[in-house]
Amino acid sequence: MTAPLKVIISGGGTGGHIFPALSIANAIRIIEPEADILFVGAEGRMEMKRVPDAGYRIVGLPIRGFFRPLWKLANIGVAIDYFKSKRKAIQLLREFQPHVAVGVGGYASSAALGAANSLGIPTLLQEQNSFAGLANKKLAKSAKKICVAYEGMERFFPAEKIIMTGNPVRQSLLECKLTKPEAVEKMGFDPVRPVILIIGGSLGARTINESVLKQLELISNSRVQIIWQTGGYYFDDIKQQLEERGCPVNLKVTDFINHMDEAYRAADLVISRAGASSISELCLLGKPSILVPSPNVAEDHQTHNAMALVKKDAALLVKDAEAKEQLMPLAIKTALDIPTLQRLGSNAKDMALPDSARIIAEEVIKLAKKS
Repeated sequence: MTAPLKVIISGGGTGGHIFPALSIANAIRIIEPEADILFVGAEGRMEMKRVPDAGYRIVGLPIRGFFRPLWKLANIGVAIDYFKSKRKAIQLLREFQPHVAVGVGGYASSAALGAANSLGIPTLLQEQNSFAGLANKKLAKSAKKICVAYEGMERFFPAEKIIMTGNPVRQSLLECKLTKPEAVEKMGFDPVRPVILIIGGSLGARTINESVLKQLELISNSRVQIIWQTGGYYFDDIKQQLEERGCPVNLKVTDFINHMDEAYRAADLVISRAGASSISELCLLGKPSILVPSPNVAEDHQTHNAMALVKKDAALLVKDAEAKEQLMPLAIKTALDIPTLQRLGSNAKDMALPDSARIIAEEVIKLAKKS
């Protein structure tokens, strides 16, 4: 290409959308250092801070998600905001003149990629989940390429457009310099005893947090050690409850883990929601896990994500409604069962698709050159 590559990347709302988007952008820059990359997000969402922190420009759209069920009157206002966002996106794309637009999911991508399609700009979708959402199924009709992370996605998308790439993950997770005993000791734990890492996604998870609080006595009397990331929204309330009830010495509580690579390295078992990015990280690192799919997501896609691993004996699943009673007893039992940990971890590793960001970046550049 004679002119510098110009790329729009749109999506966000949660870390599960933002981290892959940034990974793709970084991979594009490695191949095309002079590439001009502009992000399009949703006003007021976390991408408006995380993307600039990573060194990229971002423009926000006044878009938000539809309420369920779709016939709620409040969705009239949501629809108006969508059309406002699409008009703003069309104007933005005419000014920026990108060679290609990439959608990674989230509110903004539906408007930005819809605008790109209407202007004849080639688009690439990155579908992270095993059950495609409504927006991506609609956008797929005009997309040139659709990058997926699970088998069987031809039931949602045209087979000739699909590329099995996996989901990009934070490369920093693979760069931990500590050994497992060193990581455990840095957490203030005994390197001989098993460690459980509890994460609820970038925003936390109420049910997982309540499951821990319900089983404090069981945790205190167990041989396991637990790193518990509550999420910032829940941290103050949980901290107060633990001050009143007493926090077990084998339970370390934090609102956010800054060095997730070290936390993963220390963990023998991970408890997590079943978001696409979390699952991709668990597979890449070969970590045994217990997944608690969130019931508050479109098309129940987290259950579909989790079942893709459960069917291959690469993870265990606890339903959200049953977690308060079952999650921590199962986690403690599993953390002490070395053969089960080894089997789950090995099978998860077999499902990993490394180099996802680079593969997607190469497809983006191919589309740009064709345009």
